[in-house]
Amino acid sequence: MAQLQQASRTVPIVFVSAIDPVGSGLITSMARPGGNVTGFVIFEYALAAKWLELLKEIAPGVKRAAVLRDAAVASGIGQFAAIQAVGSVGMELSAIDLRDVGEIERAIADFAQYPNGGLIVTASQFGTNHPGPLAALAARHKLPAVYPFPYFASAGGLISYGPNQLDEYHRAAAYVDRILKGEKPADLPVQAPTKYELVINLKTARALGLEVPAALLARADEVIE
Repeated sequence: MAQLQQASRTVPIVFVSAIDPVGSGLITSMARPGGNVTGFVIFEYALAAKWLELLKEIAPGVKRAAVLRDAAVASGIGQFAAIQAVGSVGMELSAIDLRDVGEIERAIADFAQYPNGGLIVTASQFGTNHPGPLAALAARHKLPAVYPFPYFASAGGLISYGPNQLDEYHRAAAYVDRILKGEKPADLPVQAPTKYELVINLKTARALGLEVPAALLARADEVIE
């Protein structure tokens, strides 16, 4: 996205699934993006706090959580901070950087040596490219884990909660239509998701020896058997 913006400051650009466009310098503010760029963010940082709540709900015995995040970008720092803001009571938090598969494997193996642990996988480019390996690591070490997008649960992850990405593309198409009819990107506020999906993988839950609460199952948009 930054490369497109550098290539042209006049051609309208509508982005989808961006993470922290203000922090990355793409726009001036969410309400008044300015320039020739607007669009839709993939999540708000407050969503990260929900991941910790879901981990506690589906695995009440978890007392320690390792947060897998990309510390090299603002969104990785922001997501971890949001989790820390709600996790200080009754939960020991640590961070694992999403940089190299080998490093992650070693860090998770070290973390899993002690009991009552769980994982929170934050939204990142690395995670997007490695849903299967990350879910497999959690399964190998018998760690309950929460993920940001449904495809992690489809790849064997325990539970995911995140935005409906197809809906964002539909909304982006509406923005493109408005721009083609004369509106300016600078006047169209950057918007957060409005639809979220909760997906639970019961097969993974059984493998971990977890009994998913009925109330949580009732809230699920999809249950993978």
